[in-house]
Amino acid sequence: MSDGVILALDQGTTSSRAMAFGFDGSVVASAQEEFPQIFPHSGWVEHDPEAIWRTQRRTAEQTLEQLGSKKVAALGITNQRETVIVWDRRTGAPIHNAIVWQDRRTAQITHGLAAAGHEQMVGDRTGLVLDPYFSASKIAWILDAVPGARERASKGDLAAGTIDCFLIWRLTGGRVHATDATNASRTSLFDIRTGRWDAELCTLFNVPMSLLPEVRDSAGDYGVSDIFGPSLPIRGVAGDQQAALVGQACFEAGEVKSTYGTGGFLVLNTGAELKRSQSRLLGTIAYQLGGKPTYALEGSILSAGSTIQWLRDGLKIIRDGAHAGELAQSVSDTAGVYLVPAFAGLGAPHWDSAARGAILGLQRGSTIAHIARAALEGVAFQTAELLQAMANDGVAPQRLRVDGGMARNDWLLQFMANILGMEVVRPANTETTALGAAILAAVGAGEFSSLDEAAALWRLDRKFEPDMAPADRSRQLAGWQSAIARVKTPN
Repeated sequence: MSDGVILALDQGTTSSRAMAFGFDGSVVASAQEEFPQIFPHSGWVEHDPEAIWRTQRRTAEQTLEQLGSKKVAALGITNQRETVIVWDRRTGAPIHNAIVWQDRRTAQITHGLAAAGHEQMVGDRTGLVLDPYFSASKIAWILDAVPGARERASKGDLAAGTIDCFLIWRLTGGRVHATDATNASRTSLFDIRTGRWDAELCTLFNVPMSLLPEVRDSAGDYGVSDIFGPSLPIRGVAGDQQAALVGQACFEAGEVKSTYGTGGFLVLNTGAELKRSQSRLLGTIAYQLGGKPTYALEGSILSAGSTIQWLRDGLKIIRDGAHAGELAQSVSDTAGVYLVPAFAGLGAPHWDSAARGAILGLQRGSTIAHIARAALEGVAFQTAELLQAMANDGVAPQRLRVDGGMARNDWLLQFMANILGMEVVRPANTETTALGAAILAAVGAGEFSSLDEAAALWRLDRKFEPDMAPADRSRQLAGWQSAIARVKTPN
């Protein structure tokens, strides 16, 4: 093992970040920068790819400056999943804004495919449900919306990929067009049983296979970048939630983590078994090493931290997340207020793209403190739904490892333990997404011999034990289910 560091690029939904880790898992240097969210129409969410590139490059440069003479052994990349970009192979210029994972504009496409009877086939091959959340329908929309794009695609002039793929292209000067198996597994175009792009799925979604990148292991060779000076090997890539699973050292089947960033994502390692959910959870690839995938079961909360961001930027009733926590603790309960954050529909287990958010149970005495508390409680309620769905599928984890920005809120984690009725565990480093990318890069660079060796980097910060009476838990969960029923669209 060298005495250098691993640089991780963590390209998220609302910000780009770079973090340098020592081989003991410590954060040596970091930088972060937000970029604008673009909302052209109701339910549409876009990003400027050039803003993503600028902020990610700047944060990397700032982090490297902080390192001084320390040697960077390898670079790892983790990214917001499902968000896609289509770009010109010759110039590298995007032909349209990135369409973000939260975007719902292609709901009519996926609903039409479901109505035509294709959902079973798509689910069997990809592990996913037919929903605009995933990448395939977004790529097709761009090709249809941009004049001449389909003709250019047919000539081989265009490339497409998730954000990791676009960054790799830019970092290597267009020499490498590749993604890893975890990101490929989120497109609805990749057969996670065979580990290949699927011609029938590409035809179904009207996405030319010529657009798609090569799929590689999560720890492996993605070329070298000369952007930051001497050649820097790119050796680890994973979608953000899978990277967090690695950062949380959930390497054994049955171990589960939940990450709370813009959204909330519960991922359960199922080992070599691709488990088929009967509760509309997702089967996906947790990571792939040596050509062998490890699978996972996943539940997705579409709005978690973005709900708090909406309270700050939309309603302008809080200063920041810490202020939301202070307000939540200033009242003993929500006084019957429930906030259902279906800003972009509902994720698992509902998968209702037409649902919209609501604040329910308001009274004359309701205050911003009750609303702030309801927003935070909603994260715990949605997590409870996902764990119940896993239990319905025959999987009942005994504890939950949590990470992400919201995991720093002690009050929220205690409430979560109460509502879940199980132990909630927070690691010393809650930025496990970037850490997971660094670990994969270290394995890919030969600095760690295996993921098991990297497991020693995980450190406990605090455990939260449930102390809520079962009757109170049942009453609050019943209230949440009543609120959810009010916003869901009729079947």
